[in-house]
Amino acid sequence: MRREQVPVSFRQRKCARFGFQRWGAESFHRRWGGFWRHYCVSFYEFFKKAFPFSRPFHGRRRQGLDTLFPMEDIAVMGIWELLPHLTKFRLRLNQTVESALTFQPHVVLTVDSKGFSFRFLKHLRARYGPQGLATPQHFHYVAPSFWAWRGGESRLKGLVGFVDHLFCILPFEAQICRSYGLPATFVGHPALEDVFDLKNNKCMDREWKVQGDAEEFRKKYGVPSGSKIISVLPGSRVQEVTRMLPIYARTLELIKDFFSELTVVIHVAPNKHVQDYISDTVHKWPVPVVLVPGGSTCTKYNAFSASQIALCTSGTVAVEMQLARLPCVVAYRANILTERFIRYKAKVPYISLPNIVLDSPIIPETLFEACTPPQLAPVLLELMHDESLRQQQITAANKFLSLLNPQQKVDADSICNPSFEYTPSVVAASAVLSSTVGTSV
Repeated sequence: MRREQVPVSFRQRKCARFGFQRWGAESFHRRWGGFWRHYCVSFYEFFKKAFPFSRPFHGRRRQGLDTLFPMEDIAVMGIWELLPHLTKFRLRLNQTVESALTFQPHVVLTVDSKGFSFRFLKHLRARYGPQGLATPQHFHYVAPSFWAWRGGESRLKGLVGFVDHLFCILPFEAQICRSYGLPATFVGHPALEDVFDLKNNKCMDREWKVQGDAEEFRKKYGVPSGSKIISVLPGSRVQEVTRMLPIYARTLELIKDFFSELTVVIHVAPNKHVQDYISDTVHKWPVPVVLVPGGSTCTKYNAFSASQIALCTSGTVAVEMQLARLPCVVAYRANILTERFIRYKAKVPYISLPNIVLDSPIIPETLFEACTPPQLAPVLLELMHDESLRQQQITAANKFLSLLNPQQKVDADSICNPSFEYTPSVVAASAVLSSTVGTSV
């Protein structure tokens, strides 16, 4: 039988087609630390338990999914930085829409990348009506940062026409989305999946913490026991890495003489362009460098546990620092026009999620024109030498992570069976099942 001739209950319960979009080859782990990878894989594995005969659309080949194109094709951050890539984006958007129409999914889940994802969902919904096809339900993971921009909340109304359900990673987002007529569920931050990805870590008594093996890391990479370690996370997109890494190198040149031994650990995103750039430039660095490839949650947290502090490009990766209880500094620079636009439109003073959620400058941030080696160096030194500042971040991490815990909200949303662990992926998968087949797991 053709898809449109099959009763909805049969299609959804017995042979659900699952449009699982993160747009690229090996695409689930294109974000820092692999939490998108782990989240998406966990989501799909849970979904398959309810739909054993489900057929997946594009995603991660190793988990039985297929791919369309490399994530690097659309991995651009900024406003003016986007202009040179518009033609390629349009081609990839059309390719994705046509592929989805051919596949005819029952459920479409897009993950982040709102500029691409929302255009895809809007185009897809517009095409279903004229072709007489049954419209799939559209779910999107990670609410747009409406709370960060002037007029942002009013734009939520525009999503109602092509987004059926929004999964939120911050505790205050879902209620606001629902007030604008957009169904939403708080599922927690995907970085929390790291706790369940590793054994013998704490997720009990509302304490979320990942403790790595510092000695194992030093032994594996030959780092002397007396050497101070700084973890550097320069970003996952080549544009931000090429902009930030030279700033970090010059900053470390300014502080290296304050330590008898200093080692820098650079966490390299699984992006070929990023990998090539970092490999070609680190030999010029003023301090010994260890490159840690992305993809291994265990190695990542071992490195965090061996580090005294971290220097991060994005505000999102600061969540992982909180899980590791690793004090950090967040730094960021963009195109000058993009920076001016952000200053004009933004209504929050921070970019790191811990500071935003706690509404307090717990994590030092050096942003835009303040992000220079002479200004960044003393901030790093102060955090490195001041135990009270490091302890302040560690203490705040407990409160911050408890707020990101979906267990705080799951009873109100009434979507999960108490026998399941309330990971973000399980809460989201349960919401999909409840919305599409009217059952609770």
